Amino acid sequence: MSTAYATEAAFVKELGKLETADIARATGADKTSVRAWVRGNRSPSGIYGERLAELSALVERLAHVLQRDFIRGWLIKPNVALDDGKPLDVIAAGDYRKVSKIISALESTAVS
Repeated sequence: MSTAYATEAAFVKELGKLETADIARATGADKTSVRAWVRGNRSPSGIYGERLAELSALVERLAHVLQRDFIRGWLIKPNVALDDGKPLDVIAAGDYRKVSKIISALESTAVS
């Protein structure tokens, strides 16, 4: 079993101060599976692993422009740039790039 994704689940949970339910929501997995990933007992595969990798990449980028305490709120809050969609739901739908573009704008503003 590859533990890379399992390690990623624990990392993203810690860095973004996310709840198990948040990771489940973004990946489409059930909470029991996510808890097993975080503990390192199981590793996501297929679409679950892909969504987890996307979530992790976004959370890492957000950690450079937001305080860690605000990352979870940003991910669950409706965003006008997503037609009032919530970033976690947009990620779950496979539209990682839409969320990525918004974060790019935040990164550009943070550098200015």
